[in-house]
Amino acid sequence: MAAAHPDGPDAVFTGDRGSAVGAMAVALERWLSGRDDVGGVLALGGSGGTALVTPAMRALPVGVPKLMVSTVASGDTAPYVGAADIAMLHSVTDVAGLNRISRRVLGNAAHMLAGAVRAEIPAGDDRPAAAMTMFGVTTPCVTQVRDRLGDEVDPLVFHATGTGGRAMEKLVDSGLVDSVLDLTTTEIADLVVGGVMAAGEDRMDAIARTRIPYVGSCGALDMVNFGAPDTVPERFAGRLFYEHNAQVTLMRTTAEENVEIGRFLARKIDACAGPLLFLLPTGGVSLLDAPGQPFHDPSTDEALFATIESTVARPERIARVPHNINDPEFADAVVAAWREVIAQ
Repeated sequence: MAAAHPDGPDAVFTGDRGSAVGAMAVALERWLSGRDDVGGVLALGGSGGTALVTPAMRALPVGVPKLMVSTVASGDTAPYVGAADIAMLHSVTDVAGLNRISRRVLGNAAHMLAGAVRAEIPAGDDRPAAAMTMFGVTTPCVTQVRDRLGDEVDPLVFHATGTGGRAMEKLVDSGLVDSVLDLTTTEIADLVVGGVMAAGEDRMDAIARTRIPYVGSCGALDMVNFGAPDTVPERFAGRLFYEHNAQVTLMRTTAEENVEIGRFLARKIDACAGPLLFLLPTGGVSLLDAPGQPFHDPSTDEALFATIESTVARPERIARVPHNINDPEFADAVVAAWREVIAQ
């Protein structure tokens, strides 16, 4: 396995534990990804072993059973799981030999993986899969689009919380999605401004790599997400906030921030050579950005729309829709755009 490292086994056998674990993680990911006979993966480890094995697990397609028995599985598992379907099982005792506890935990893990590998689950649906991104404040839009498409597609809806966007794009990279209706790109606002639900700098890169048919929009780009009110960074004091619930605080984006968000989107759109249409809902980008609602601010939205239009290389791929994103007319425009990119 060490020989699978791009710099050979000497890059792994360094004599230093930290660098060896990091290099072996690279080697294992390359080795495992290059195989076509993987029925499932079971791994045991502490913090080092978990960090070594989970990158290789994340590189495998969604649906391949992956079980990580770990001493750190009772804490924050996001850095290990990422957007993959990795199951984390807390080892309870350390992974250091057998005892009355570890025998049961490790035995359960073995049977869990054996069951997943032996009882393969068919997809059970031969309709083309359409990925859709949604937030609470864009739910009416996505619901109406799903209703209009009916049985034409198998709708895969992702909550745009950072992890949701990454999961959606992982499925795109894995070839498990036929088209994308990326109606809620709010994770980009969190990335640009500094919220807690950012998807990462590589948001939309899977769309560019695969050239998958894509319809996008500006859903919930009027807001940046934080936790409870006392978790909002001090530098944002004096901004316009809306308490979504006790654990989620929303902050209205400014015109300057929308310009930066628009530039990010334009750059990503230009990188996509496949069929693409991006719709601008000029009547508002969320439930809170509608007349009479706390985030309604047409001039701030215009900074976003105008930046996208003026920055993209092919403005014909951008279309204004004179409605709020949750209006029925906007859902009609989304479906029409989807049919156009599918036809292409």
